[in-house]
Amino acid sequence: MTKPLRIGLAGLGTVGGGVGKILEQQGDRLASLAGRPIVISAVSARDRSKDRGFDQSAAVWFDDPIAMAGQADIDVFVELMGGADGPAKVAVEAALAAGRHVVTANKALVAHHGANLAAIAEQSGAALNYEAAVAGGIPIIKAMREGLVANSIHSVAGILNGTCNYILTEMEATGADFSDVLGDAQKLGYAEADPSFDVGGIDAAHKLAILASIAFGTRVDFGSVYVEGIEAIGIDDIHFAAEFGYRVKLLGITTLNDKGLVEQRVHPALVPLTSPLAAVSGVTNAVSVEGSSVGNVVLEGPGAGEGPTASAVIADLVDIARGIVFPPFGLPHSALSAPRSADMADHSGSYYLHVKAADRAGSMAEITKALADAGVSIEQIVQHPDRGQGGEWLPVVLLTHETREATMQKALSLLEEHADVVSAPVVIRIEDR
Repeated sequence: MTKPLRIGLAGLGTVGGGVGKILEQQGDRLASLAGRPIVISAVSARDRSKDRGFDQSAAVWFDDPIAMAGQADIDVFVELMGGADGPAKVAVEAALAAGRHVVTANKALVAHHGANLAAIAEQSGAALNYEAAVAGGIPIIKAMREGLVANSIHSVAGILNGTCNYILTEMEATGADFSDVLGDAQKLGYAEADPSFDVGGIDAAHKLAILASIAFGTRVDFGSVYVEGIEAIGIDDIHFAAEFGYRVKLLGITTLNDKGLVEQRVHPALVPLTSPLAAVSGVTNAVSVEGSSVGNVVLEGPGAGEGPTASAVIADLVDIARGIVFPPFGLPHSALSAPRSADMADHSGSYYLHVKAADRAGSMAEITKALADAGVSIEQIVQHPDRGQGGEWLPVVLLTHETREATMQKALSLLEEHADVVSAPVVIRIEDR
């Protein structure tokens, strides 16, 4: 009989429970596909008594996941605890150092420590698989690392956080403001009690840093990701964007510029209504990859949840059961180049600018003069007196020609100090993707 692949499952929450259920319900089919059974030999979680929806009686229980990583009779350590540091990091390091394969859904761990973990895995000959860490059920890691291997990647852009996409979709559909939709998202379980990692862009930035490493053959460089969340986006911005033929999305974008520097940025963006990314609604994720031979490829699907994320974990386990071990980031760790990051100030693009201007004769001229003084060229400008505060302020919306980020930031500084600008302007970058 073929020897089973023995896994130690650390973390029996939503995703861990999903992995257990799939292995229990589809074990025979997966064994046929993998060429050997995949069995749970050890488990670790905080509460032994909780029902996880699958039978754990044959598994050895460990209160300490680090002990399980080093001592259990397992072939693969499956880390589903979360957290960039602490037990997750120590346990994964211990497992890899001992030559045990690792499968993880932990994007923060890979984004912060991926380079070091890849080095340990390379030295011991172990696999470090993390398909579930980026975009849930979308097989974007496998697509980029294997399916698109014939291509030099020019850019990757995606909707990488379902919470933000849900909030922006619901704001547009219902006319409700950010705070109200966020509250609904929390009630529905789409947003955490502390949603700052999601709405502040950090979650998407973790995923983008991983994708950039695979795309451009560099060591993961989370510290160089420019991050901006959706907290400042108002319902008026959603409506104004639509008038210009755009939809607001939180995007993660990485490109290799003409100087060979890697640009990594997460921020709200106006995308054309005709764009594939504009059509992605609700908690769905989507990733667009532009390759030298294939052109543009878009993968779309559920970005989180028990089933989709567990599906990605199982796919990684099947690869290991088949004896397939890829370098974690496509190239061997020793071949990954040191990150050379572009300065966000050098980014060039067009911008949407929403200004609350004092409702008085001449204020528009003063504001446009301030922009001209900063070096910003205006492509379109629209006033909305019907949406202002009569006698106090009115909204002015502008679209710029291509402008350097540094120039736009200089213009913003001038506007924030301008007597005719009532509150901090809202700026959103325009991406024709």
